[in-house]
Amino acid sequence: MSRDFRLDRVPVDVLTYELAEERASALGRMGRALEQALAKLREFDAAHPRAEAPASARQARRILVREAGHALWMFVVQRESCGLRNTRTLMRDYNVPGEVQLNMGPPLTASTASP
Repeated sequence: MSRDFRLDRVPVDVLTYELAEERASALGRMGRALEQALAKLREFDAAHPRAEAPASARQARRILVREAGHALWMFVVQRESCGLRNTRTLMRDYNVPGEVQLNMGPPLTASTASP
Protein backbone atom coordinates (compact mmCIF):
# COMPACT_ATOMS: atom_id res chain seq x y z
CA MET A 1 0.00 0.00 0.00
CA SER A 2 1.54 3.29 -1.12
CA ARG A 3 1.36 6.33 1.10
CA ASP A 4 2.21 9.88 0.13
CA PHE A 5 5.37 11.04 1.90
CA ARG A 6 3.85 14.47 2.51
CA LEU A 7 0.88 13.21 4.55
CA ASP A 8 3.00 12.11 7.54
CA ARG A 9 5.35 15.10 7.66
CA VAL A 10 5.30 18.57 9.05
CA PRO A 11 5.46 21.35 6.45
CA VAL A 12 9.15 22.11 7.03
CA ASP A 13 10.05 18.45 6.31
CA VAL A 14 8.10 18.57 3.06
CA LEU A 15 9.86 21.79 2.06
CA THR A 16 13.27 20.35 2.95
CA TYR A 17 12.54 17.26 0.87
CA GLU A 18 11.33 19.29 -2.12
CA LEU A 19 14.40 21.56 -1.96
CA ALA A 20 16.66 18.51 -1.97
CA GLU A 21 14.76 17.16 -4.99
CA GLU A 22 15.22 20.43 -6.85
CA ARG A 23 18.94 20.60 -6.03
CA ALA A 24 19.38 17.07 -7.38
CA SER A 25 17.35 17.86 -10.48
CA ALA A 26 19.34 21.04 -11.15
CA LEU A 27 22.58 19.11 -10.66
CA GLY A 28 21.49 16.64 -13.33
CA ARG A 29 20.54 19.44 -15.74
CA MET A 30 23.88 21.20 -15.24
CA GLY A 31 25.78 17.94 -15.75
CA ARG A 32 23.94 17.24 -18.99
CA ALA A 33 24.57 20.80 -20.19
CA LEU A 34 28.29 20.35 -19.54
CA GLU A 35 28.31 17.03 -21.38
CA GLN A 36 26.59 18.64 -24.38
CA ALA A 37 28.96 21.61 -24.45
CA LEU A 38 32.01 19.34 -24.29
CA ALA A 39 30.55 17.09 -27.02
CA LYS A 40 30.04 20.12 -29.30
CA LEU A 41 33.64 21.17 -28.75
CA ARG A 42 34.96 17.66 -29.43
CA GLU A 43 32.85 17.35 -32.60
CA PHE A 44 34.11 20.71 -33.80
CA ASP A 45 37.71 19.71 -33.12
CA ALA A 46 37.23 16.45 -35.02
CA ALA A 47 35.83 18.30 -38.03
CA HIS A 48 38.33 21.19 -38.02
CA PRO A 49 42.00 20.32 -37.54
CA ARG A 50 43.64 23.21 -35.67
CA ALA A 51 46.70 23.51 -37.90
CA GLU A 52 44.61 24.22 -40.98
CA ALA A 53 41.75 26.16 -39.40
CA PRO A 54 40.88 29.54 -40.89
CA ALA A 55 40.30 32.56 -38.63
CA SER A 56 36.53 32.05 -38.70
CA ALA A 57 36.91 28.48 -37.43
CA ARG A 58 39.28 29.59 -34.67
CA GLN A 59 36.73 32.21 -33.59
CA ALA A 60 33.92 29.63 -33.62
CA ARG A 61 36.08 27.34 -31.50
CA ARG A 62 36.79 30.11 -28.99
CA ILE A 63 33.05 30.58 -28.61
CA LEU A 64 32.57 26.84 -27.99
CA VAL A 65 35.36 26.85 -25.40
CA ARG A 66 33.75 29.82 -23.60
CA GLU A 67 30.34 28.11 -23.69
CA ALA A 68 31.85 24.94 -22.25
CA GLY A 69 33.63 27.03 -19.59
CA HIS A 70 30.33 28.61 -18.63
CA ALA A 71 28.60 25.20 -18.46
CA LEU A 72 31.48 23.92 -16.31
CA TRP A 73 31.16 26.90 -13.97
CA MET A 74 27.40 26.37 -13.62
CA PHE A 75 27.92 22.68 -12.84
CA VAL A 76 30.69 23.33 -10.30
CA VAL A 77 28.56 25.95 -8.52
CA GLN A 78 25.58 23.57 -8.39
CA ARG A 79 27.77 20.71 -7.13
CA GLU A 80 29.19 22.94 -4.41
CA SER A 81 25.69 23.99 -3.35
CA CYS A 82 24.98 20.28 -2.88
CA GLY A 83 28.10 19.87 -0.73
CA LEU A 84 30.23 18.22 -3.42
CA ARG A 85 33.51 20.08 -3.29
CA ASN A 86 36.02 17.79 -5.07
CA THR A 87 36.36 19.23 -8.56
CA ARG A 88 39.42 17.13 -9.44
CA THR A 89 37.21 14.06 -9.79
CA LEU A 90 34.73 16.03 -11.88
CA MET A 91 37.43 17.21 -14.29
CA ARG A 92 38.72 13.65 -14.68
CA ASP A 93 35.31 11.97 -15.01
CA TYR A 94 34.05 14.46 -17.59
CA ASN A 95 37.46 14.66 -19.31
CA VAL A 96 37.36 18.47 -19.20
CA PRO A 97 40.20 19.98 -21.25
CA GLY A 98 42.51 22.40 -19.46
CA GLU A 99 41.51 25.11 -21.92
CA VAL A 100 37.89 24.80 -20.80
CA GLN A 101 38.95 24.82 -17.14
CA LEU A 102 40.82 28.08 -17.74
CA ASN A 103 37.65 29.56 -19.28
CA MET A 104 35.42 28.49 -16.40
CA GLY A 105 33.22 31.34 -15.25
CA PRO A 106 30.25 33.50 -16.15
CA PRO A 107 29.85 34.58 -19.76
CA LEU A 108 31.75 37.67 -20.76
CA THR A 109 29.74 40.78 -21.52
CA ALA A 110 30.46 42.82 -24.65
CA SER A 111 32.34 45.40 -22.56
CA THR A 112 34.65 42.80 -20.94
CA ALA A 113 35.13 40.49 -23.92
CA SER A 114 38.57 40.43 -25.47
CA PRO A 115 38.90 40.78 -29.25
